[in-house]
Amino acid sequence: MKKSDVPQDQGFSGGIKEIAYAVDEKGRYTLVQSQGWDAKTVANDQAWEVIEEQIAEQVRLIERGKRSPLAYHMIKNLMDAGLLASYAETSRWRVKWHLTPTGFRRLSNEWLERYAKIFDISVEELKNPLEHLEKKGNDTK
Repeated sequence: MKKSDVPQDQGFSGGIKEIAYAVDEKGRYTLVQSQGWDAKTVANDQAWEVIEEQIAEQVRLIERGKRSPLAYHMIKNLMDAGLLASYAETSRWRVKWHLTPTGFRRLSNEWLERYAKIFDISVEELKNPLEHLEKKGNDTK
């Protein structure tokens, strides 16, 4: 893309300019500031809609007793079981066990504190995300 063709649409970054690569008049790649790009904004909006749907689904599963609160925090923080296992320095199968209500109920305080630290929340919030969700006014149902 030529330097003069770099989009300057209103982006999702709230006025913060982003950097894009473009070709200058001499055919060399150079860095150019951009306000944003409508296509990128639409793609990001769609991606966040999918994430919000996944969070809402986890909330429903937690309410029905089919999933542990850990699932909510994992999705909210854009993690999968493998990534969370890596942060927790454990195996993926152990994280998957902790995603079940039974596995989560059996967690020691050490494990609860480990997960809370990963998500930068209190153990209480880890154990009761739906209560804290309602207090913050973030209804995803």
